[in-house]
Amino acid sequence: MYNFAYQRPKSLSEAIAISEKAEEGLFLAGGMTLIPALKLRLTNPSDLIDLSELADLKGIRQEQNILVVGAMMNHAQVAAALEIRSVLPALADLAESIGDPQVRNRGTIGGSISNSDPAADYPAAVVGLGATVRTNKRSIAADDFFTGLFETALKVNELVVEVHFPIPKRASYMKFPNPASRYAVVGVMVAEHEDSIRVAVTGAGASVFRVPEMELALEANFSPEAIEDIAVSADGLNEDVHASAEYRAHLITVMAKRAVAALI
Repeated sequence: MYNFAYQRPKSLSEAIAISEKAEEGLFLAGGMTLIPALKLRLTNPSDLIDLSELADLKGIRQEQNILVVGAMMNHAQVAAALEIRSVLPALADLAESIGDPQVRNRGTIGGSISNSDPAADYPAAVVGLGATVRTNKRSIAADDFFTGLFETALKVNELVVEVHFPIPKRASYMKFPNPASRYAVVGVMVAEHEDSIRVAVTGAGASVFRVPEMELALEANFSPEAIEDIAVSADGLNEDVHASAEYRAHLITVMAKRAVAALI
């Protein structure tokens, strides 16, 4: 690792102030991506700003029909929270499917979506559930938050504080996991809201995306049969030793049908 100054602020305002003064400050949440990057000398921050003491970024609460999850809640906490399991079990199930116990007890929801890994699970929940990401500066709609491969709408010195999930009528997440890492080769979140249906796909492309054709078909007929003949183009999809672009395109329909079937 390169040398850096380790900072451990006690409040959100202090963390932001440190970041603004640092030559090149990086926020440390669970460290599941950042620490390996530091070890491999892929990044060289002047200051590493540890967020683990920030109470402002923790907690889970319900505000009418909105479930609010603090950015520093780790995957295990999201998976186990009764507040989530009682009103949005699909989100708890998704969190429980991430990685292994070590990853689930360190990785955080805020860190995951800020990293925008193409194979991460949470982006499918954020977009599929039509969430709003609240930062220290503004609120960002799910459809505007993820902008590309490891890219988001976050600006310099902007930090995710909470994620606001509208509670749907019903939702389900299904994924085809990498057998070693448990990352999503393809993961699909299907959510039925009062006035719409959203289908969000992770793992298949450079970033999470929706499938409008499936959404329209399910609004007309909420059944696996309604989408079984909808083929997603393989153009531009990810391709690696685990799955070709064509296979990922096929898996999108398979996982979407399973998600719908689980709900009916």
